[in-house]
Amino acid sequence: MTRGREELRHRHPRHERRGEARLPAVAATLAAILLYLALPERLLVAPRYLLPTLEVLLLVPLIAVNPRRLTRQTRLSRAGSLTLVALIGAGNLTALGVLIHALVSSQVKDGGQLLVAALQVWLTNIIVFGLAYWELDRGGPVTRTQAPRADLPLADFRFSQD
Repeated sequence: MTRGREELRHRHPRHERRGEARLPAVAATLAAILLYLALPERLLVAPRYLLPTLEVLLLVPLIAVNPRRLTRQTRLSRAGSLTLVALIGAGNLTALGVLIHALVSSQVKDGGQLLVAALQVWLTNIIVFGLAYWELDRGGPVTRTQAPRADLPLADFRFSQD
């Protein structure tokens, strides 16, 4: 028993916990921002670039804290990442409400454009839920990779590898 604990303390450097990669989350966030920018004008409540600008302003400091791998976390960076996901979700929910209103009203002139917009909202919704799950499950990406597995909270969803 003591030997096992001793081995865990003196692991080879290549076996150290390196943190989750930053790139997939950044790519998903940028995809959500681009999908929002591509929405038709009538589905936007605020000026087109207001929400994407706020999202980018939140994303840049998060990348600065952990440029490649998520190994450090502060209260401010955790709050910023959760706020970013909530902001993307709120913008998408608003666009969904306006889209539903446009679909059920008799003012629709171009149904194809609204269907493409519905696809954009749906894809953004998938991204938002993926990012939210990634940020929240077992304490977030930093906690999942830096804390021992036994110290992690229970998983929100169970997968076969668990």
